[in-house]
Amino acid sequence: MGRIRAVFADAGCSGWLHARRCDDSGAEVCVDGRDRVVLASVYKVLLLVAFCRRVEDGTIDPTARLTIDPAECTPGPTGLAALHDPVTLSRRDLATSMMTVSDNAAADVLLGEVGLAAMTELVDELDLTETRVLGGTADQHRSLVRDTDTHSTAEAFAALADNDEAWTVAAYDPSYASATTPEEMTRLLRRLWTGEVLSTASVEFVRSVMGRQIWPHRIAAAFPHRGVLVAGKTGTIGVIRNEVAVVEFPGETPVAVAVFTRAARADPMLPVVDAAIGEAARIAVTELRRPR
Repeated sequence: MGRIRAVFADAGCSGWLHARRCDDSGAEVCVDGRDRVVLASVYKVLLLVAFCRRVEDGTIDPTARLTIDPAECTPGPTGLAALHDPVTLSRRDLATSMMTVSDNAAADVLLGEVGLAAMTELVDELDLTETRVLGGTADQHRSLVRDTDTHSTAEAFAALADNDEAWTVAAYDPSYASATTPEEMTRLLRRLWTGEVLSTASVEFVRSVMGRQIWPHRIAAAFPHRGVLVAGKTGTIGVIRNEVAVVEFPGETPVAVAVFTRAARADPMLPVVDAAIGEAARIAVTELRRPR
């Protein structure tokens, strides 16, 4: 759609979008939505589903507790890595922290519990042929340090934030990083919301934790209306800013929307791009809104 492309252009970013209703209508809004894009932390949605699958088959006890030392965790601004002392919590609470505050450390611990092979099996089973998860956040950070020729994650991100440099790093390239397409993400969300992928109890857990994501600056910002539910997951690394979500107006069919962007500037904060993600989602969701 021309209006959505104009939103991305005005914000100084490239953008890819797909939206569909969570029903069998087949209606969609697509702006290069079948192109491959970098997942960033959106991969945590897939990890959450794989975790729920392991809970359902009895491989993982969601209430079993782990003790985690923040000093040994994957760095990150939120969650476990922001703490000072060892903490004990359940695997289910690890998953909750991973989704609500995009806790990188919790995600990597949970990935170790679930296993990368389980992620690959899930993607194959759901026929997400353009989606692949190559590792967790720690793997991504090691790649950044190597590609920027720095000595730490902090140095790597500082280098990437320099607008006078034009970095070509694997983390920005869907050919080398964990990747998907916007269409495959909305397909996954539709199947989740309609109960095709998980049990009823697991679906409710997924909806709950995604609905409590704390970040309001992207898709949620476009739907500040009373009674509207937005269940989403952001993804950010350097110039990459993404979010996938299900938006539900009272009495209407939920709409799944996935927006992926790559900014022209490398500033760590780009509110104009965040706002563009929300506005693009608003246009797409408005086009697809229908009563149940």
